[in-house]
Amino acid sequence: MEILVCLKQVPDDSVELHLKPGTQEVNLEGVTPVVNAFDTYALEMATRLKEAVGGSITAITIGPEGAKDAVKTCLAVGANQGCLITDPSFEGADTLGKSKILAAAIRKLEADAGKPFDLIFCGREATDKASGQVGPQLAEALGVGVVTDLVDIQQTDAGVQAKQETEEGYRLVDAPLPCVVTVNKPPYDPRYPTIKSKLAARKMPIPTLDAAALGGVAPGAAGSHVVKVYEPAKRQAGVKLKEETCEETVAKAIAMMADAKVL
Repeated sequence: MEILVCLKQVPDDSVELHLKPGTQEVNLEGVTPVVNAFDTYALEMATRLKEAVGGSITAITIGPEGAKDAVKTCLAVGANQGCLITDPSFEGADTLGKSKILAAAIRKLEADAGKPFDLIFCGREATDKASGQVGPQLAEALGVGVVTDLVDIQQTDAGVQAKQETEEGYRLVDAPLPCVVTVNKPPYDPRYPTIKSKLAARKMPIPTLDAAALGGVAPGAAGSHVVKVYEPAKRQAGVKLKEETCEETVAKAIAMMADAKVL
């Protein structure tokens, strides 16, 4: 099975981010970029499927030259080859623009290899923007089906069967190939690279594709517009009540809530 995994390099979400003073620009100085968490889940699910049925995994990302590090991280934990899509004209592209770029890159890779991708994995969303739009928009651009919010997948005679998480629980969706799937957090964690796999990934070449290589593709006019960027309101510190008895503590808590008009 020929599998492609789309990934994105994002700021480390364990670090508290702030806007630059007087601007709506996020201050990323000193923040280490990492592979988007949902994309690591997608890669792990793709790798388990490859181990079960055979095949090859290609990891691709859109970004600057430094995004090759994200691709090499994926090469160390399951991907067989990778590719960086980079061009100054791609900077600032919204989700629709990125979907068009990814679609053009996928067609280019398929033409060069002489065979199509059977399955395209995307993370459910990116932790920096969390729009969840690229996967479905990519499927539309490629003219294939899409199944979202997967937590498991297996191959069938007719294609794949995806276990999809919903608000009510789970459902099984049968989908023919080729198709795009987006991955939620599965019931297992992504594997860690070994020293040997890290060293091997460092030596692997990462080819790049620019706008010219993709036939002059351009993101086009923005399909969405950011109205405002702002930091979430700070939570106020809680109040500890230490009365003599439980009854007094409850009475004081109720009185405080009544004063705050939250009852």
